Amino acid sequence: MRGGAMGRQTSSAGRTLAAGRGWRVFHTTGALILTATLAVPVQSDAAAKAGSPIQAEHRKQAKSKHSVHHHHHRFLHGPDYQPPYADIVVDDNSGEVLHETNPDSPRHPASLTKIMTLYLLFEQLQAKKLGLDSRGLKPSDTIRVEDAIKGIVTRSANDAAVVIAEAIAGSEREFAALMTRKAQTLGMTNTVYVNASGLPADAQITTAREQAVLGRTIQERFPEYYRYFALPSFQYRGMSISNHNALLRQMEGVDGIKTGYTEASGYNLVSSVRREGRHLVAVVLGGRSSGARDSRMRQLIQDYIRRASAIRTAPSIIEATESAGDVPSKTALPLPSLDNEPSPNAIPATAEPAAVSLEHTP
Repeated sequence: MRGGAMGRQTSSAGRTLAAGRGWRVFHTTGALILTATLAVPVQSDAAAKAGSPIQAEHRKQAKSKHSVHHHHHRFLHGPDYQPPYADIVVDDNSGEVLHETNPDSPRHPASLTKIMTLYLLFEQLQAKKLGLDSRGLKPSDTIRVEDAIKGIVTRSANDAAVVIAEAIAGSEREFAALMTRKAQTLGMTNTVYVNASGLPADAQITTAREQAVLGRTIQERFPEYYRYFALPSFQYRGMSISNHNALLRQMEGVDGIKTGYTEASGYNLVSSVRREGRHLVAVVLGGRSSGARDSRMRQLIQDYIRRASAIRTAPSIIEATESAGDVPSKTALPLPSLDNEPSPNAIPATAEPAAVSLEHTP
């Protein structure tokens, strides 16, 4: 980050910044250290006001999650649950769109938001402004930045996203503004971020096409860090933390990248798959359950992987020069209605139970 954002990030050794329940962040020499327990749900700044609709929805979802977590074979939603649907399949080698459904219709990203959170963190790591390794605090009391990354890509840890936001920009609100500006420079002109985690927020929107842009760009620009999205699990304090992205374990060549869910968004997934020199990036938004979402993604990959090119001809996605005068504020961007978007018949109800766990505090 440039200018004022980075100025807010700088601090002396041992300085502590509040980072939500369960997390604190310390800056020591060359390292950012997060004191935490992974995946403790917190609210973002956007949901902080008592009695707000977002807060009420968050409590409602948390209650539903708790109920289903202890009854693994129950559905979270009834048969009439029909979140607005969209998808897209892009041949990364050629840049050609092989399939699309409502690719430019506004949708809520849910935890796909964390892809951009990590994009901005990877910038800091690449520029050596932050490091992966912790120094100076007891291991039993801290989590390294690398473990925070792993917690986000596997268990979709909301607190980790918030503390990263506050460490980089000083506040989650300021970080969300940086996220939106970064989206603009990548050509994601219909994407607006208001928090770092993807917790419910009406104004936080994106499109399937623009999530495909982000999914392609993050792995091209940060190959050394993108590899974390391929982790099926990782060990943390003696516990095995598994990845919510089941396709990593189920489909040949899948190497990431991120799942997401809120009541308003439905079940979302950005996937990347490589086979025999071919490379697809596909997005499914608005699945009726995690099983239906994954089934649809499997179908899209199977239908289009053989149609993808094995020769790289597409140009790299280059960030536009960022200018404060050229980048609209998030309040200036249009926020079209998400209501009354039909879901295609291609996403049927499924008998597979929804996998509800900590991911579903997106």
